[in-house]
Amino acid sequence: MFYRENGQFKTSYRKDQQIFPILQDRIAIALLLLVAFALLPMLASDYFFRAILIPFLIFSLAAVGVNILVGYCGQISLGSGAFMAVGAYAAYNFFVRFEGMPLLLALLMGGVCSMLFGVLFGLPSLRVKGLYLAVATLAAQFFADWMFLRIQWFTNYSPSGSVSVSNLQVFGLSLESPVAKYLFCLSLLAVIALLAKNLVRSAVGREWMAIRDMDVAAAVIGIRPMYAKLTAFAVSSFIVGVAGALWAFIYLGAWEPAAFSVDQSFRLLFMVIIGGLGSIMGSFFGAAFIVVLPIFLSQFLPALAGLFGLEISTATVSHAELMVFGGLIVWFLIVEPHGLAKLWSIGKQKLRLWPFPH
Repeated sequence: MFYRENGQFKTSYRKDQQIFPILQDRIAIALLLLVAFALLPMLASDYFFRAILIPFLIFSLAAVGVNILVGYCGQISLGSGAFMAVGAYAAYNFFVRFEGMPLLLALLMGGVCSMLFGVLFGLPSLRVKGLYLAVATLAAQFFADWMFLRIQWFTNYSPSGSVSVSNLQVFGLSLESPVAKYLFCLSLLAVIALLAKNLVRSAVGREWMAIRDMDVAAAVIGIRPMYAKLTAFAVSSFIVGVAGALWAFIYLGAWEPAAFSVDQSFRLLFMVIIGGLGSIMGSFFGAAFIVVLPIFLSQFLPALAGLFGLEISTATVSHAELMVFGGLIVWFLIVEPHGLAKLWSIGKQKLRLWPFPH
């Protein structure tokens, strides 16, 4: 009864095409941003920032990038971990090799290098699709693992193969505290997610969705498949590269190539599938599911065993987490294959009619 647009008249095309056309949505987003930017920094603990909020923000950004390629353009990619690694190592080299390089510019340049890398390995999408394209992008993952492990120039000739960054600053403000890191990641995520949302609503986004639905029909009506596919790879790789640089600089601080293994690629793909393909909001839902659920299970399973007077080891809890986590993913994909975003959409639609039965 409180969520409907009765009396909210649109008097211009601009108002009719805005991202949140319903007043209640605009109020909810404003309150959410207020809580995220103002209340959480005052109330949350350091553990909450380090273990939950910062990984959630970075994974959400990476999932937005993957969703543009997989959800909106329909190009299956298993090389997201490689794109994150390219963004991280490129940003690292810009940061340490150029004296006085601003952190924000280094992160963006890492995204640009990841974009070029993504376009290079996106070229097979012009000839192959489906499983064959997935294998082609998986080759990018193996190539990146070899490149950053064997070519020492990328690690600044580090003897151990690992690299690290310190004394991070943005506009003269230190990023050493968890709150500062959280606010920096949140600001970047808000800006890039807004740009991505507007991009998928533009002519370019409609071309991506036409290619996804039927590339032959899209080519018949004048859409250039090469342009649409490569722009999707470029935009997706840029966003994923920036997320990889944030993961390395802000969350890890010190890392090696194993931090961006193929497991990271599968994790991002799971986020997009669980959250909802072709939905920016679904990227946030999927990231929350992947980040929060393992932490919840690690606390819940020992407590559940304690109710029955049992004690389970840390290794058993770890294995049980994987089993429950995998089972929930399979169950969820069977029950709602369109992801959490679809459930959110159904709930909003029902609220627009409640309490009336029709």
